[in-house]
Amino acid sequence: MKVSEPAEVSNSPATGPAAPIARGRNYLYAVVEASSPRSYPSIGIDGADVYTITEGRVAAVVSGLPNPKIRPQRANLAAHHAVLKCLMADTTPLPMTFGTIAASPDAIRRILIRNQHAFQEQFRRVAGKVEMGLRVAWEVPNIFEYLVNTHAELRLARDRLMGARHEFTQEEKIELGRMFDRLLNDDREEHTRQVRHVLAPVCVEFKANPCRNEQEVMNVACLVKRGAQEEFSAGVFASAKLFDNSFAFDYSGPWAPHNFVELELDLE
Repeated sequence: MKVSEPAEVSNSPATGPAAPIARGRNYLYAVVEASSPRSYPSIGIDGADVYTITEGRVAAVVSGLPNPKIRPQRANLAAHHAVLKCLMADTTPLPMTFGTIAASPDAIRRILIRNQHAFQEQFRRVAGKVEMGLRVAWEVPNIFEYLVNTHAELRLARDRLMGARHEFTQEEKIELGRMFDRLLNDDREEHTRQVRHVLAPVCVEFKANPCRNEQEVMNVACLVKRGAQEEFSAGVFASAKLFDNSFAFDYSGPWAPHNFVELELDLE
């Protein structure tokens, strides 16, 4: 097995004096627990000042947005995540999906008023925690041949067909493909179960996301207490020891808890 560790990322906050609230469209990065204004100069999309719009005990972290739309370009995505990383230095933000835009500061205040209870519920869920990501992949030249070599059932089916003729019929290809998919998903479920068992003591919540391709074994998000990040790393290495060199482990974080925040906002 091979384990790739996350790169170090600075969490230094960049607070400054209160910034003037931009009229018109505002880009939303996150919602945080705060009752007094805060600003983060020149770290937003297009180098914009980032600041809070507060209502009660919660605040939206925003920047002005002169354009009606925002493209998912690398620089914009990087700025969005840089703001979240900055916020994580001293709080747990409820991250907004990239591209979330409100029509005006007043619209943002209405969102905060209408959703105070929902925001508080989400804060209780994720407060003092971070998200860690873990991806595991089969590091083999050919995943079909790998499963043929590790599953007698698939190997016998393949050999039986190849022994009869050199070319499969379409129906035979479909049947063999179904067997491959079933065994692939069975293996994924079993491997994920093994990893979850090892990481359970340090993960408050655990969410399995869809795999992106056939080579991927698992793509999981883990909600971890801030003080348990080293234990999480140790758990990843302990998990990896259960697998041979056909598997590569790659973990990342800490991130804002994207996979553990459930909000449906009417942005008007």
